[in-house]
Amino acid sequence: MDVNYTMLATTSFGLEKVLADELQNLGAQHIVEGVRNVSFRGDDGFMYKANLALRTAIRILKPLQTFKVATEADLVKAIQKIEWEKYLKVEGTFAINAVVNSKYFTTNSHYIALKSKDAVADYYRHKYHRRPNVDVKNPDLKIHIHIQHHQLTVSLDTSGDSLHKRGYRTATNIAPINEVLAAGMVLLSGYNGSSHFIDPMCGSGTILIEAAMIAHNIPANINRKGFAFEKWADFDQNLFDVIKNSLLKKVRNTSFKIIGYDKAPSAVQKAKDNIENANLESFITIEQCNFFETEKPVEGPTTIMFNPPYGERLQIETAPFYKKIGDTLKNSYPDTTVWFITSDLEGLKHVGLRTSKRIPLKNGDLDCKFVRYDMYAGSKKLSN
Repeated sequence: MDVNYTMLATTSFGLEKVLADELQNLGAQHIVEGVRNVSFRGDDGFMYKANLALRTAIRILKPLQTFKVATEADLVKAIQKIEWEKYLKVEGTFAINAVVNSKYFTTNSHYIALKSKDAVADYYRHKYHRRPNVDVKNPDLKIHIHIQHHQLTVSLDTSGDSLHKRGYRTATNIAPINEVLAAGMVLLSGYNGSSHFIDPMCGSGTILIEAAMIAHNIPANINRKGFAFEKWADFDQNLFDVIKNSLLKKVRNTSFKIIGYDKAPSAVQKAKDNIENANLESFITIEQCNFFETEKPVEGPTTIMFNPPYGERLQIETAPFYKKIGDTLKNSYPDTTVWFITSDLEGLKHVGLRTSKRIPLKNGDLDCKFVRYDMYAGSKKLSN
């Protein structure tokens, strides 16, 4: 008997291939890239592993059934065809979220979630004359409704809170980059711990933490307080512990340095707090200084990655700021591969260096470019 089933890992725009590669490396089967998602097959143990280890997944969904729907009545009827007592006792609690992309359903996703919630409640009321309660914060079962054109997919959310909530970040600055995007950027860059790594505008330290976890092969969600599947009736604690310990045995060491700067004392303190929460203080060095007054602090090949101010994040004069970035890199950071993300394409023109890669990504609602500059040692500097 095949104990494998199809799952869906959701992600951010531009990270689908990275997520597919992660799944391949973890041992998933039948991997298919979609738009902002990747489907794959695995068993319960692999579902536990995917939640613990995937860096670029937002959540892992376990589809229960698909239906053809064109009206609200179809939606209600379909949801009530599922034997919900297999997954949730009448004394339990549940929550529903919905994503809708269909000309058949012109109401918003929140309304569809409410209709679906009523359908589940009525299922229990008709059968047991009582119903489970809704708990949006900490439900026993989290249900995901997805309507694409006329196809309804009803899934169990195995993750619970979004997987970007790793459990280490208690302090943030203005518009911090989220953990999934930060990890995706590090993986897109090809960084794996075999060179030095610097974030010269580190803010609350997210990029540094994700880079350190990648360099040392530490599971992304090892610091999380829990996952939705831990409340399921068929949760296997022993299997979960075996999977977790197996992942932790693969943690490795690297002799290369991971360094962060920020000119704001408050940012430096927040970064230090978050790094300590992630148990990475022995792997990451943080200094308070202005990037524009620094020189490369290490010898040899180095990856630089940062998230400079852009969009509505900070009020700065773009042209001189981005020009200073380019000048500092040219004059003080030879033998480095530089990556940064920005939505300010006008600002990029003032960096004064030629990009060797431009990858479209989304940071929240902002359309961004993740750009690469190659700073050669000696006189071979690429510039316009």
